[in-house]
Amino acid sequence: MTAPLFLLETLADPLPAVGATFELGGDEGRHAAVVRRIAAGEQVLVADGRGRGVRAEVTAAAKSGLTLQVLEHLAPVEQTLRVVAVQALAKGDRSELAVEMLTEVGVSEIWPWQASRSIVRWSAERGEKSLGRWRSTAREATKQSRRLVQPTLRSVLSTAQLATALAEVDIALVLHEDAETPLREVELPASGTVAVVVGPEGGIAPEELERFAAAGARTVSVSDGVLRTSTAGVVAVAGLLLR
Repeated sequence: MTAPLFLLETLADPLPAVGATFELGGDEGRHAAVVRRIAAGEQVLVADGRGRGVRAEVTAAAKSGLTLQVLEHLAPVEQTLRVVAVQALAKGDRSELAVEMLTEVGVSEIWPWQASRSIVRWSAERGEKSLGRWRSTAREATKQSRRLVQPTLRSVLSTAQLATALAEVDIALVLHEDAETPLREVELPASGTVAVVVGPEGGIAPEELERFAAAGARTVSVSDGVLRTSTAGVVAVAGLLLR
């Protein structure tokens, strides 16, 4: 079984040398020692969420955390193509489910989008709390999937802001059930950033499609059916990464 991953944003720079010891304390350390009951002799992974990490052996465990000895340094698999997932706000737990799965498949960034047909509206205090839940979901999914890099989450974007952002990426793809071009037929750049736009439950409004097209985005299909907003992006990103 793969060793469990814990995130320590304050992981030393440079990383502790192989053979050196360090402490995993705080909430992560207490969770590892008390909830997970990880004991001396077991191995764990510790990462900073930005691509730096170590494999370490537990030399001592206490209620306050773990004492670890570094066995090796870790680095993420190099990806020449960065994938950004643009996720429209959705009702219930659909958005957070999408964030969880998008993190697991390995997106680099997640951009929340306040689409015109989104039932949920983020504003002021509610928006901050909701974004906090998205970040917490991404953090836990990063740990579950043993990824060294936690995806970056932007503040919620309006349609106008999103159109501007899409014009700056190397290729922008908008998922739409009426698109004539399947994702598998889209020619991808050898490197750079590709953005995948996922609409809300009510679909993407015609005026939004026009605005994105003016920014250089293309509509594509990923299925012969209509997928939920929580799964469409995951299917598309998985297809891109497999290519």
